[in-house]
Amino acid sequence: MKPQTIIALGAIAFLSSCTIIRQGEVGVKRSFGKIKQEPLMEGARGFNPFTTTIIKLPTRTMNMEVRLPLPSKEGLTVQSDVSILYRLDGKYAPKVIENLGRNYEQVVILPVFRSAVADISSQYFAKDMHTGQRSVIERSIKELMMKQLKERGFEVEAVLLKSIVLPAGLTKAIEDKLEAEQDSQRMQFILDKEKQEAQRLIIEAEGIRDAQKIVAEGLTPLLLRFKTIEAFNKLSTSPNTKVIITSGEQPLMIDSNIK
Repeated sequence: MKPQTIIALGAIAFLSSCTIIRQGEVGVKRSFGKIKQEPLMEGARGFNPFTTTIIKLPTRTMNMEVRLPLPSKEGLTVQSDVSILYRLDGKYAPKVIENLGRNYEQVVILPVFRSAVADISSQYFAKDMHTGQRSVIERSIKELMMKQLKERGFEVEAVLLKSIVLPAGLTKAIEDKLEAEQDSQRMQFILDKEKQEAQRLIIEAEGIRDAQKIVAEGLTPLLLRFKTIEAFNKLSTSPNTKVIITSGEQPLMIDSNIK
């Protein structure tokens, strides 16, 4: 056999017995059908291709999209698209391959999710899944899944309910209720505004009344007599011809030019 042929065969054998485990991956070695319990971390790994297989699993965050019906407390069915964000803990990879295989999403994650959704969503009314209660439902589903998946080597990062589709009749009822609440708030605003205007008028009237009371209390008989004397004094110095009739209390002036 020529040297070139030997070198080529050696290169092929070397390349076929080496694999690269990249970032976000973990390797599991299976030799003679047995799983090695030590996971293979990032880097180049050599192995005997005739007796050994390197199985690679992702350890980065995975997004599993599911569309399924959610049962509600009142017995209705709410359709929803759900995202399950999870990741595999690398040190559990050999156990996962040994006990679940590479199709672990369908074997364990999806069934656990369906069970958790049925348990949690049935505790809430359908309208709650379309309001601020959604985040509470998502968090509860995640926590219930974690109780069953953490010991298997999976970390559930988030459960996100998307595209909530309520039954048609319930959607109309919620819209009518929201519209009625808006009308009620609008009417309450008008009533509050009218009450404030009425209160303003009362305060204004009380101010006028108090001012008149102060003026009336200040008009004493002595002050009125003093003002009368002042008026007589001004009339007496006026150059105009006039006739003054008085009782001594108040002057009555008659224009002398009237014929």
